[in-house]
Amino acid sequence: MMSTSDSLILHMMSEMNIPKNNCPRIIIIGGGFAGISLAKKLSKKEVQVVLIDKNNYHTFQPLLYQVSTGGLEPDSIAYPIRKVLKDYPNFYFRLANVEQIVADKKKLITNIGVIEYDYLVLATGSETNFFGNKEIEKNGMVMKSIPESLNLRSLILENFEQALLTDDLHQRDALMNFVIVGGGPTGVELAGALAEIKKGILPKDYPDLDTRRAQINLIQSGDRILKEMSKKASEKAEEFLEDLGVQIWKNTRVKSYDGKFVRTATELSFEAATLVWAAGVKGAAIKGLDADDILTKGSRIRVNEFNQVLGHDTIFAIGDIAEMASEAYPFGHPMMAQPAMQQGRNLGDNLVLLLAKKPLKPFKYKDKGSMATVGRNKAVVDLENFKFQGVFAWFVWMFVHLFFLIGFRNRMVVFVNWVYNYIRFDREARLIIRPYKRDYSNFK
Repeated sequence: MMSTSDSLILHMMSEMNIPKNNCPRIIIIGGGFAGISLAKKLSKKEVQVVLIDKNNYHTFQPLLYQVSTGGLEPDSIAYPIRKVLKDYPNFYFRLANVEQIVADKKKLITNIGVIEYDYLVLATGSETNFFGNKEIEKNGMVMKSIPESLNLRSLILENFEQALLTDDLHQRDALMNFVIVGGGPTGVELAGALAEIKKGILPKDYPDLDTRRAQINLIQSGDRILKEMSKKASEKAEEFLEDLGVQIWKNTRVKSYDGKFVRTATELSFEAATLVWAAGVKGAAIKGLDADDILTKGSRIRVNEFNQVLGHDTIFAIGDIAEMASEAYPFGHPMMAQPAMQQGRNLGDNLVLLLAKKPLKPFKYKDKGSMATVGRNKAVVDLENFKFQGVFAWFVWMFVHLFFLIGFRNRMVVFVNWVYNYIRFDREARLIIRPYKRDYSNFK
């Protein structure tokens, strides 16, 4: 139920400027893989679609690590949401932050006004989970968005520039020491990319700096990296990383990072100017649907087999934010692009069936496999009946990622960059466009 203060807020705020018509209004919160897939599915249906996102672009998150390491510029993995859906009739996009859902009034409160809905779909995705560790949240780096990736790129380059300014070998080593926490695909791919930079690019950029002393440390709390993939894929990825010079620390849990010292639950510690936290994500929940019976411990929203939020017939959740528990997936589907896109398409069909008062189709996830790249000619791929590693896996990884990029230009730009980087063994986007402000006084 609404509180008195909520009622007052609704009364005082202006309505969002979107024309009303006779079509049911479906609001989608989030322009990620799930939200875009749903919007496309509803493109020619007799409904009014309103997509709300805090950014005016869709981000291809699997390639964020290449922005962080200078392999790609951000515009090659981002695409304007308005352009994605520009030819769709009865479609509206609004750049806004959704602040609260008022379910009993079927309204949203945003920073640009209030809007009513007939059906609401949450496709808000995920955000970094620090598991309550405020110190790591304050001092560590993350890589869940384009601005965050640009911050990391700037910091990596600034650390080497700063290392040139000191004659203290101990301080210089700390500035060139990188700690990546989390042995999932993000951590593995970032570690591999940094190792390749150390090997092929830093010696040319910094001839007056002994970049051989740079260290890349990958810390995993479990007993193997890429734990969601096959054991063979994990073992091969670990072998690839070690060949590149990455130091892997398994069964190690990071407890704290004050901006200089990384301390673990054991006696192991690191002195490092950069800690990248890739150790977990949680659902990006919104106020109004945060009751204990709806929200899980991982901040995901409980949904039924039709992606309906429990207890709400007109509210749905898809993608990372949704937890559809089943015998095969007791903690919901993997927080990856494929389940998100499949749920978006399935919900698009179900909303049409719902409006026609027909039975809904339960969601059935088709696992198309998983993959991760470790570096040049090095990748691991797990398909349902076929698992392979090495050069062929690397080409498969590239093809799949190119295929799922939105926009012909983006595909061509990424392809040309990859070919150029492969031939020249270079990453020309290593630019400090927007300096990352950090305090280097600890390293002096």
